[in-house]
Amino acid sequence: MTMFTTWVWQFKHQREGLADSITMNFQMAEKYLDYALVPSGLLVLGIYHGWLLITIIRHPRRTVIGLNIASRHRWIYHMMGDPQKNGILAVQSLRNNLMASTVLASIAITLSSLISAVVSNTSSSSKSSMGYTLHEVKYFAVLICFLTAFFCNMQCTRYYAHVSLLVNVPCAEEKEEFTEYVAQKLNRGGLFWSIGLRAFYFSFPLLLWTFGPIPMFACSCLMALVLYFLDTTRSYSRYVHNGLVHEEHGNLDVESIGDSIESVRSGDSMLYCALLGSIKLGSTSDANFLSPLS
Repeated sequence: MTMFTTWVWQFKHQREGLADSITMNFQMAEKYLDYALVPSGLLVLGIYHGWLLITIIRHPRRTVIGLNIASRHRWIYHMMGDPQKNGILAVQSLRNNLMASTVLASIAITLSSLISAVVSNTSSSSKSSMGYTLHEVKYFAVLICFLTAFFCNMQCTRYYAHVSLLVNVPCAEEKEEFTEYVAQKLNRGGLFWSIGLRAFYFSFPLLLWTFGPIPMFACSCLMALVLYFLDTTRSYSRYVHNGLVHEEHGNLDVESIGDSIESVRSGDSMLYCALLGSIKLGSTSDANFLSPLS
């Protein structure tokens, strides 16, 4: 009986030791995966956005952001060309953008407050756990994304509110320069809007990081693929956009459109961008996007 009891005790001790060993090996494997997959996922997103930034600078009309910059630039020239006719329409359009940016800013600061409350409550209950330190870093990374989104959407609200006042300001002299100034402010607000959305996008893989490095890496690769189709334009979109520009140039007077139309038609023109400076649209050899078959 004593030998049987000793054997049972040894078997139980060995089983507990084996379970502890498996748990330790699993934790070490997860730690190594964190060191390998998390930087790889961030690198994938970083490489994609680096490529997107270069494309916006060199070939802006091949990206949705570049087309939006050109569209806002042309829209503000059209609105300010006849403020008595288009003033109310311009203010209402800007008001819709103001409401959208305000809603996103409210969502971002609410999520930031919730994450801060969760992290503070959890840290007060287990401060000595080494595993919790990595957990804290994960929530802090998500918090940074939401705070960045809040800041960018607040700046977007600021610029749109400023443009809503400037769009109806009477300007008898140097109208072209003043309209260009308002267009740059509008584009700067639009770019802050885009950056704020990117911050929300970045929070998805970081949120999945709380479930492990493998979901985070898979989400990063999938997001880069999805964003590629959302950020790039097809040849038909560029063709339609260019057709609208030529139609607008034929119907409106030169003063109301100004340099925005010339910037589209000239192969050596410049696309004004408030955050990136002046962006070249490229030479005439890059104008093959005008064809629907390109």
